[in-house]
Amino acid sequence: MVKGLFLALLLSVFAFSSAESADHKIDTKKSEIKWVGKKILGQHDGTINFKDGHLKFDGNTLVGGEFHADMTTITVKDIEDPEYNAKLKGHLESDDFFSVSSHKTAHFIITKVNKTKSESGWDYYQVIGDLTIKGITNQIKFTAKIKKSGSSVQADAKFEIDRTKWKVKYASTSFFDSLGDKAIYDDFELEINIKI
Repeated sequence: MVKGLFLALLLSVFAFSSAESADHKIDTKKSEIKWVGKKILGQHDGTINFKDGHLKFDGNTLVGGEFHADMTTITVKDIEDPEYNAKLKGHLESDDFFSVSSHKTAHFIITKVNKTKSESGWDYYQVIGDLTIKGITNQIKFTAKIKKSGSSVQADAKFEIDRTKWKVKYASTSFFDSLGDKAIYDDFELEINIKI
């Protein structure tokens, strides 16, 4: 009788702990990565789809996560002309940029999270993690805001990364001289919108 009660108590504690610390898979159809690349004479923007991913919570507090982006889904949104659009998309997929044929997936793994504040229903975190593009991994840091209600989660972040750290050097003034107005800035912007 005592052993039975102890076992039931142990199982209930384990179930509670598992429920409190859990992985929440992202909705890949509602989640999206937006990118903006800027150059001397303007900019281009587009999207990349998530392949899969999850955020890990301890109760309502973010403690980790991992994401995989499908680089074959990269799009260009600002160019309406189909021929020009396809040309830029193909260039982005080439070895000048993301080498998509040999590196179809980019990865991000959260290694550290610090909650900084809560405001208007959002929790703000400083997120540190390893971003892998073209098989090259670098640590990045950014601020993310998360709104969690039960099993429903919305997470947003907007930040810049230096593309040259992942050997995306095309038209970079850090590596090539005399580019003039053909130069492309090293920093490009990523906006992450995740829904669970």
